[in-house]
Amino acid sequence: MSGARRAHRLRSSTVRPSRHRRHARGYDANKKIVGRKRHIAVDTDGRLLMVNLTTADIADSTGAQAILGAIRKRWPWIKHLFADGAYDRTRLLDKAAFLDFVVEIVRRIDAEPGFKVLPRRWVVERTFGWMIRWRRLVRDFEQRLDVSEAMIHVAMGSLLLRRIAHQ
Repeated sequence: MSGARRAHRLRSSTVRPSRHRRHARGYDANKKIVGRKRHIAVDTDGRLLMVNLTTADIADSTGAQAILGAIRKRWPWIKHLFADGAYDRTRLLDKAAFLDFVVEIVRRIDAEPGFKVLPRRWVVERTFGWMIRWRRLVRDFEQRLDVSEAMIHVAMGSLLLRRIAHQ
């Protein structure tokens, strides 16, 4: 396996709940959204490795700590992770160092106005886009976290099956 293949990305996104359901949710003050967060880890091609669902009031770095331990157990050869500035927290970086990960923070350039495609970060953003194409994942319709996580796995599995079938 090449060195570039061993680098993976961490990211989270907040999802609004449907209007008709009552379930565990929190308030993401940064995005001003009530709902849940999807913390994901993807490989260099954007394929889903791990997902962790939390209420929206959980910080990105806190939600990623659960992913780190699961990645180390499942894929012990992964060494390098890319993350955005929200993951630049001491507790997360300490846990990553303890688990023998190298976390590289990809920072946004504040001096440049407007939208800029950041290196390495666009891969995980594309994965969130693929997830949103599955209509059920646009909003969080599920009451239970495990069912919502299963829907994410079904959507990403369907994407992989379509890619295999078209080769």
